[in-house]
Amino acid sequence: MAIAFKKVYKWLAPDAAKEDDGRDKWPSRASFILAAMGGAVGLGNLLRYPSVVFANNGLQWFIPYLIALFFLGIPVLILEISIGQAYRGSVVVAFNGMNKHTKGVGLAVIMTGFAVATYYVPILAWIMHYFRCSFQSPLPWTGRGEDFYLLDVIANEDPITPETGYLTYPGRGLVGETVGWCAFMWFLVWLSMYKGVGMTGRVVYVTMGVPVVVMIIILGRSVSLDNAREGILLYVGEWNGGQLGRGQIWQAAAGQIFFSIGVGFGYFTSYASYNSRFANSVQDSLIIAFSNSAYEVIAAFAVFGVIGFLGYEPGDSSVSLSTFTVGFLTYPLAISEMPGAQVWSVLFFLTLGLLGLSSAFALVESFVTLICDSQVGKRTSRTLISTSVVIIAFLLSLMYCSRFGFYLLDAVDTWINNLCLVFVVWAECVAASTLYRYKDVLTQVGGIAYLIHSLGYILSMILGVAVGQAVSPGAGAGVGFGIFIGSNLIAVVLGKSPVTPAPRFFGSNPWLSKLWWLGFYPINQLRRDLNIIVATGNRWKIPVAWSIIIRYITPPILAIVVSFAYPAFYLKRQDPLHIIAFTLAHLIMCITAIGFIVPRWFDVFIPPEKLGGGGDMYTPTTGMAEPQFMDVQDNEKGHGMGVKASPSTSLK
Repeated sequence: MAIAFKKVYKWLAPDAAKEDDGRDKWPSRASFILAAMGGAVGLGNLLRYPSVVFANNGLQWFIPYLIALFFLGIPVLILEISIGQAYRGSVVVAFNGMNKHTKGVGLAVIMTGFAVATYYVPILAWIMHYFRCSFQSPLPWTGRGEDFYLLDVIANEDPITPETGYLTYPGRGLVGETVGWCAFMWFLVWLSMYKGVGMTGRVVYVTMGVPVVVMIIILGRSVSLDNAREGILLYVGEWNGGQLGRGQIWQAAAGQIFFSIGVGFGYFTSYASYNSRFANSVQDSLIIAFSNSAYEVIAAFAVFGVIGFLGYEPGDSSVSLSTFTVGFLTYPLAISEMPGAQVWSVLFFLTLGLLGLSSAFALVESFVTLICDSQVGKRTSRTLISTSVVIIAFLLSLMYCSRFGFYLLDAVDTWINNLCLVFVVWAECVAASTLYRYKDVLTQVGGIAYLIHSLGYILSMILGVAVGQAVSPGAGAGVGFGIFIGSNLIAVVLGKSPVTPAPRFFGSNPWLSKLWWLGFYPINQLRRDLNIIVATGNRWKIPVAWSIIIRYITPPILAIVVSFAYPAFYLKRQDPLHIIAFTLAHLIMCITAIGFIVPRWFDVFIPPEKLGGGGDMYTPTTGMAEPQFMDVQDNEKGHGMGVKASPSTSLK
């Protein structure tokens, strides 16, 4: 009996297979893609996307949506997956590989994901409350949807708003059922990841497979409801071209793509580090991005079928859809009016729970991988590390299970997502495109030129958006472009002539050559070095256009999005919970600066054999040879990818 039980356990929770370098690896490529999709596809796809589209309804929505997908979501996703696969370590290890001064960026990414995980699981606890009540007849929210949600599930007391001074929250104590379901969901998170990618690779077939099947069933039921056609026409049957002239639809599309794909939380880099070193990362990135978008675009038909059934109209001031209202009010209300309501309710909340679970253990994975890859973690079992992290996360989650927890959750969600998350991804792009192999640039054009160009590049975004918010968008654009163009001209004039010429057009004269070294070399060289690993054989290469997008398109967009957070906080400045959350977001953001100034403080997270960074390398235009791990001495010299330098100086 014991032997049979052991065999079943080994089948359900297998040990992870090992790559040639001794690192755990995914059971299959499908396991990695499903796990990554599980991180990407979550509550934002099923609940947030329809609410955003409802406010910008019509086919014109897909123009800014697709532009944001190709110029914001996919490029950053390729960056995160490729560096994880190339450097074979946690997010901090990967950014340390690019440059030792970017370790703080990697740690800030991880802490952002962990902060989200601590309040994400309490949301799943609310979902499980609905799931439990779905077995009752009649459904307990029938005829009292808002009261059930606010009084029975959330169970928070309303804040007291004084005439002057700060808001006060009278609620005290914990909501018992929320705590219980929160503990249960954290146990499932632990169960899904405690043995590493071997176990996770099995779990994702359930957490992603079941929601896809169930959503198809729910979709069929929703589009067959009375008047569902009117709701679907709001989605894809209208053309409101005038909306394209408003900034709101572009901001909404950029935000949806950004939050939906899930870059900036660290799990793509962590998951990719368990890939085969020569996996097809570009193709995997496109599969994940397109699958994520396909799921939310198709699933939205179900929600819009319900919207038509309920008779909602975008212009109705009494109708306001958000992530929470779609999941806990709109859809449950429609379900309660369907024949066989209990069945549809069970299926709907089961789908939400599984999608949320796959996102939750993905968010925690980047933190666990950080500890496992650290100098201390190398001497500790993964099970112990996973258990400790989950217990700490559960204890932190309890504050969101309190009788003021909903308001705290809303505040933390607002500033972590709208400020901290966007900032750390901006920092990812700037770090990758500025600091990678920067010594090559210094020796070619000089330190003064490099410093002026880099400061101008960063200040053009910071001061540009600041003036744009304080004065006008036109003035902000003028300041931003003025600083950028002026700093480029000064840097080119003061820079020395490069010894190694730039390729093709830029090599036609010394001025253009200096401009190429300053503005294109670091990110283009990162692309070339990554391609030697991720594009081996017939695997897809990272295209040249990716370098331009990561350097000159994605960061300005993100800087603009960040700028909207500060005026929004001014309206919340009397709310102590928003002040706390706003401060927390800035503390995480400060980690990037601390890592830049004193990178050695974060060396504890780096295995000794991987200390050293790509930014210390000086072999201008030289790519990397047949990938192989360097010894410690090579790392101290700073060879970027953990591979020895090639004598080739091809500029392809």
